[in-house]
Amino acid sequence: MTYEATVEFKFDATFTPTYGTSSWSSDDFIPEEHYHITAPAADLNTKQYFKLFEKFLLCVGMQPESIRSGAMSLVFNDCVREEDQRKVCKEYELTMDEDLDSKFKEWKIRDEEWARLKKGPMGTVIEDQDDCMPPWGHSDMEALKYQQQEDLIGLE
Repeated sequence: MTYEATVEFKFDATFTPTYGTSSWSSDDFIPEEHYHITAPAADLNTKQYFKLFEKFLLCVGMQPESIRSGAMSLVFNDCVREEDQRKVCKEYELTMDEDLDSKFKEWKIRDEEWARLKKGPMGTVIEDQDDCMPPWGHSDMEALKYQQQEDLIGLE
């Protein structure tokens, strides 16, 4: 048994000028627009359908930001269960507003732990290794000279 299917998006627009004006000569309007997009629908997955619809919306003049906002509104609205929203957040590594407070607390604990580790065994601050690097834009010879000076300072 053979299954064939197509999906079609069609958009027709005409601009009727106000008579008595020279609106046909305006560069802002096209007198007629016709868009007809077809695709084989038998094997399209959900993401491919959305990509096809995105192309259609771009053809009819929608802004990419509006299209993305519309797509996100399918997930993040009051009619969708919170656990389903959280699944999408996990898949795309997003953080919901309700979870920001706990994230900030985690970051603060990590920063404090890093500061403690960076202090060293007797409370001395370990210097960053990046301090001995020469500034960008120097030649190899200048970088070597700079490194030798740093080594000499370290021996004293």
